[in-house]
Amino acid sequence: QVQLLESGGGLAQAGGSLRLSCAASGRTYSYYVMGWFRQAPGKERTFVALVSWNGGRTAYADSVKGRFTISRDNAKNTVYLQMNSLKPEDTAVYYCAGDTVSSYSTTPNDYDYWGQGTQVTVFS
Repeated sequence: QVQLLESGGGLAQAGGSLRLSCAASGRTYSYYVMGWFRQAPGKERTFVALVSWNGGRTAYADSVKGRFTISRDNAKNTVYLQMNSLKPEDTAVYYCAGDTVSSYSTTPNDYDYWGQGTQVTVFS
């Protein structure tokens, strides 16, 4: 069984940076595809980034490519999302998610485990 807990959200100025962390527990954590999703007020939850179990494969939404970096440290059971060059449109609740069957999906419904979410607010 996997449990996920996000942290690191907060308030940032446009052009600034934030680093989100997702602490995971569970014996099978290292074999999961991990993803980050976000949901802005009044909008659907959308894909941000994913990373394979060993960190060798990553994927990003076009809207964040070149600005965000996903990584994982399995020894620490933690997934990270480094967010640089933040824009007001990045404002959302950010969720960490785990895919137990490693489908590399960008669809929220294909993920089995979710964190509680952490708020990111970007102002200019």
